[in-house]
Amino acid sequence: MYKALVIGVSAGGLNALSQILPKLPADFSLSVLIVQHRHHDADHFLVEYLDDLSAIRVKEAQSGEPVLPSTVYIAPAMYHLLVERNETISLSIDPPVNYSIPSIDVLFESAAACYKNQLIGLILTGANADGSQGLLTVKRYGGLAVVQEPLTAEIDVMPKAARDLVDVDGLVPLDELGQYLVDLGLVKPDD
Repeated sequence: MYKALVIGVSAGGLNALSQILPKLPADFSLSVLIVQHRHHDADHFLVEYLDDLSAIRVKEAQSGEPVLPSTVYIAPAMYHLLVERNETISLSIDPPVNYSIPSIDVLFESAAACYKNQLIGLILTGANADGSQGLLTVKRYGGLAVVQEPLTAEIDVMPKAARDLVDVDGLVPLDELGQYLVDLGLVKPDD
């Protein structure tokens, strides 16, 4: 079975996440870690809004906490979100990567090293190429690479960049992504 899902999203992310996360059941077996590019002084609206919409718990990631199933962890503004090899969260104030902090690539690369073929990487709407290299790393470790169909993205630059760099396993329209992820939660990585 897959153990974790990492999601990278930027411009248009509130709408995309609002359509995906409410479709995940409370007993969704995967841990979900999200980097949403946010302004440096962003408040807790995103986390609170998505938590209110979702059956699955949505919270801001905290350094040192274990990564648990049926939980969504969102990177805090101004911190890179990483997964340590013992499946705990760490936060970093290292310089921006791809002009971004938090950076999608940083999350995806650390999660790929931890979960290997038990990881699903998903790139959603956004206006830059952050996440493409990270998704490639997910794929190199044997994980599943999924990209939002660019035609359904509010801003198609990020999904196009990922699709063009990575031999993706799924190119899925936004309105089908929630159910697609639920179905993947029931699949063994080698199926």
